[in-house]
Amino acid sequence: MDPLGPPARGQLEGRLTGNLLATVPKTHTEFVAAAFRSIFALGTAAEVDARWDEVAATIAERFPKAADSMRDAKTDVLAFNAFPRAHWRKVWSNNPLERLNKEVKRRSNVVGIFPNDRAAIRLIGAVLADQHDEWAIARRYLSESSMAQLDEPRDTDPDQPQLTG
Repeated sequence: MDPLGPPARGQLEGRLTGNLLATVPKTHTEFVAAAFRSIFALGTAAEVDARWDEVAATIAERFPKAADSMRDAKTDVLAFNAFPRAHWRKVWSNNPLERLNKEVKRRSNVVGIFPNDRAAIRLIGAVLADQHDEWAIARRYLSESSMAQLDEPRDTDPDQPQLTG
């Protein structure tokens, strides 16, 4: 059983947790798991980034494979901190996407065999349209005020490629 519990920040972090703890002896998984969890308890992007590096450096001496795994996955796992703080809990989880995929699979299983590709696309499109309507009208996933924060200019990672054209 994973000492971190269910992945709270999405499938990528969950996979990283599993891979990370697989490189650590069982007697030390609690220590590494607690250090890893501490990264996501911080309040600012700079703190999260600094704590990630600190945890990787701390475990590097005893568990070099785990530290390498953390360094390789840093950009992907910490992508959520490029968003405003109000969005973090929404964007670091992929639960809504998994729920949507589960609903598509459920409806596809009810139909069984599709006569052609267009029929499958029609069904999946209907599921997606229903979900869009629910998020837009009945239950806003992100509020208008928090979405307005996305228009504010902010610094980005200098290692990111610049858009041209």
